[in-house]
Amino acid sequence: MPRQRPKAPGQRQLRVGEEIRHVLAAIFERETFRDPALANVRLTVTEVRPAPDLRHARVYVVPLGGSANMEGILEGLKRVKPFLRREVAHRVTFKFIPDLIFAADTTFDEAEHISRLLHKPEVARDIWGGDEADGDTPAEAPRPRDEEE
Repeated sequence: MPRQRPKAPGQRQLRVGEEIRHVLAAIFERETFRDPALANVRLTVTEVRPAPDLRHARVYVVPLGGSANMEGILEGLKRVKPFLRREVAHRVTFKFIPDLIFAADTTFDEAEHISRLLHKPEVARDIWGGDEADGDTPAEAPRPRDEEE
């Protein structure tokens, strides 16, 4: 039997994910946690992906300012998960409150890595068609003809 491709999330999944994201962001903004791993840590909820049955939701978080101990933060979030679920249950009206699974959001790190790669001189030379000796950088190099209009 051929393997099925994962389906794109439905409208209901997206709506539930956004509502949970807003509630968790408000909780992280206003609450102070007793857990030592979460003390003085500001978190941003970048995305919430509920499962198709809405019983589980993967919550992607990133600390503001970056460069924090992400493993410790995730362990702390796991310890305060019952409190967070209870707070979400008070603020939304769902039949079931999904089990929250916390994960680190690495998309910003990946985007920074790609940006650094694109700004390397040898890559810029390949992209912009110049050589290193002429001093063109991607910001100073002329745009290709088809992009001028």
